[in-house]
Amino acid sequence: MKTLSPVSFLWQPFSPGRRTETLTGYALILPALIGFSLFYALPLFRAFELSFTDWNMLRAPRFIGFDNYIQMWHDGRFWNGMKLSLYYVLLNIPLQTALGLFLAVAMDRLTRSIVVRSVILLPYLLSNVLVALIWLWMLDPLLGIVNSMITSLGFERHAFLGSPSEALATIAGINIWRHMGLVAILFLAGLQNIPRYLYEAAIIEGASEWQMFRHITLPLLRPVMVFVLVTSVTGSFQIFDTVAVTTAGDPYDSTNVIVHYIIQNAFSFYKMGYASAMSMALCLVMVLYTLIQMRMMRASESDLA
Repeated sequence: MKTLSPVSFLWQPFSPGRRTETLTGYALILPALIGFSLFYALPLFRAFELSFTDWNMLRAPRFIGFDNYIQMWHDGRFWNGMKLSLYYVLLNIPLQTALGLFLAVAMDRLTRSIVVRSVILLPYLLSNVLVALIWLWMLDPLLGIVNSMITSLGFERHAFLGSPSEALATIAGINIWRHMGLVAILFLAGLQNIPRYLYEAAIIEGASEWQMFRHITLPLLRPVMVFVLVTSVTGSFQIFDTVAVTTAGDPYDSTNVIVHYIIQNAFSFYKMGYASAMSMALCLVMVLYTLIQMRMMRASESDLA
């Protein structure tokens, strides 16, 4: 067996073969890196810069230091928006994840039909605005099909999106309907990577369906679960278009989630600097959540190793 000297080992990554692989890898990620830099990194740095200014988009930004952050700390509507966003996450994520996992297990056990998968994924392929408009019409108190069905059963019409106590829950239900298909497809991909011999061995040992799900399926789905939770929570905190189309933050600010409040300040009140400061605060919350979630769920490890 040939052994490598320390010098040759250190120089091995720079051999012609490894250099070609490295350059190929960089070439493959270059388009995504350019897109990330132009549409995410540069706007982030620009927002950080603007967060220390007073800018109404009609004149040059004026540096004001930490005044925006001090104002944000004392802004009750900002904290109300954060509270509503957190409430929306708690309404949306558990049910969306559970339904997606249920659909994935059902498809994995009962059918492998491409048609079934396409139908389940179809709501996600529609734009957020279109989905919001469809449900806005369906839930209309006077002309909507949902209230027509309710009245046909002998009950009174119900203003789902017009009730301060139910509007945010209704928006959460709309987005659960739209996204659970995508969650199901992600979980299904994870389920198909689990070796079948593990289930066969568990059946021989007399394990029940629940025991196999708890001790085999859930642990081995952990990497997919981390991805689903991180992306779903991040997307839920950024909910805007469904709110803008259906309620515009009303009734009585009961759906004025943080991103809607940020955009309202930026483009309705022309407080771009203050909106940037709130955006940086939301970004910090999302970064901390992602790091904690990935740390707690050991995202870099695999139980199949």
